[in-house]
Amino acid sequence: MSPILILVPVFLPIAGGAALLFLHLKSEKVRNLFSEGIALSTAIFVWVMLLKGSRDPVSIYSFTGGFEICFRIDGLSALFAGMVSVMWPVILPYAFAYMKDAKRKNSFFAFYVMTYGITLGIAFAADLLTMYVFYEMLTLVTIPLVCHYQDHAGMFAGRKYAAYVIGGASLAFIAVVLVTLYGNGGMFSYGGTLSKVPDRKLMLLIYLFGFFGFGVKAAVFPLHGWLPDASVAPTPVTALLHAVAVVNSGVFAVARLTYYSFGAAYLYGTWAQEAALLAAEFTMVFGAAMALKERHFKRRLAYSTVSNLSYMLFGIMLLTPDGFLGGMLHMFFHSIIKMSLFLCAGAFMYATGNEYIYEINGIGKHMPVTFGLYTLGALSLTGVPLFCGFVSKWKLFAAAAEENTPAAIMGIAALLIAAFFCAVYTLSVSVRAFFPAKGKDRYPAGTEIRETDIRLLFPIGIFAVLNLFFGVYPAPVINFLNTVAQGLR
Repeated sequence: MSPILILVPVFLPIAGGAALLFLHLKSEKVRNLFSEGIALSTAIFVWVMLLKGSRDPVSIYSFTGGFEICFRIDGLSALFAGMVSVMWPVILPYAFAYMKDAKRKNSFFAFYVMTYGITLGIAFAADLLTMYVFYEMLTLVTIPLVCHYQDHAGMFAGRKYAAYVIGGASLAFIAVVLVTLYGNGGMFSYGGTLSKVPDRKLMLLIYLFGFFGFGVKAAVFPLHGWLPDASVAPTPVTALLHAVAVVNSGVFAVARLTYYSFGAAYLYGTWAQEAALLAAEFTMVFGAAMALKERHFKRRLAYSTVSNLSYMLFGIMLLTPDGFLGGMLHMFFHSIIKMSLFLCAGAFMYATGNEYIYEINGIGKHMPVTFGLYTLGALSLTGVPLFCGFVSKWKLFAAAAEENTPAAIMGIAALLIAAFFCAVYTLSVSVRAFFPAKGKDRYPAGTEIRETDIRLLFPIGIFAVLNLFFGVYPAPVINFLNTVAQGLR
């Protein structure tokens, strides 16, 4: 199969989303069918390429001095692209229902669909410059989504998001340029590509520029502040921002920079590794503590994302195959779990018009399916066995224990503390929903609130099934990612 076909899943959603901006479709049914058709067609192309496509690189544009835009499929890109291609078509029906009464729906779905293709561009990038170009494009198309409601909170969140991620990208650009100059044009290769480096101490500092620059989207402390504020966006946006597209793009970029540009051997045992590990460990506990004290439903889940993204960064920065496996496994499983939790929060807000944790008291008897599914996600995120969250956390614990260095031991302590906080801030919501304190039930018998639209419940159910399936049968994903972590794919 021609390698040029890799361009189809990248540019089809970009072109389809751009078309929505100019077509000005007035028929909601036509717009929804068009958007879902683009998403499903893209998913089909992705999986055809993953299963049958060529692994040869495809260059579509060259700059002076060896800089080029180039795409290729390898094991890591297959993981990220596969995740995105499954989740986008599933989440769109939720978005159709949730945004039914919203304004500016053409522009909303235009940028929503374009984000799909640009995220795939990051996944399929064959070199650091290509990944960086699409990384920046992702910022540009998600700013209008964060600001969609165009109220004061939304506009402030959009400006803050732009300032953080554009500033971070500027920091990362230094690493992009030097790696491209000294690392085979920046082409990704497991084990790293650096050669002819004039000063290793300088390059370790440059690596940290890249780690924290790309780490802005991965919400590493102290560059996390945009993420909770972005929760003012519509729930279909926050679910993808906080579970798949934006935040995982940050983690993915750090993994590429670490294992495919610098190389684990180049960084192992250096002060740069120690600094990155400490940042990830602190963020784990900090994010969980902030989630524990947060009283807004979606902001609590956003701070939970801050914490869990650093689980992934911690695994990556152990610089071992087992750590890389644990980090990528948690990226995949956390996406499933957190997507479910955000969609449950959105369903609650859609059905009741409420947003705060105390407003959940007693809602469980009126929305038992929604909060039953939420509870499954909460148990998984906490790390209870037979759910997928347990599998990835276990792998991270095992990788850190195998390392047995002071930084790894500190990481184990951070994981334990964050897991305890997670149990409290997630499961306390379920307790409020089904077992409100005496006199605190906000939804007494006779309240007219009922389960929400089936289009909102269906995607939640899909992610709940995936949560349970991978909890009891994780072997295929573990085996695949183990070959990626060993550099065999």
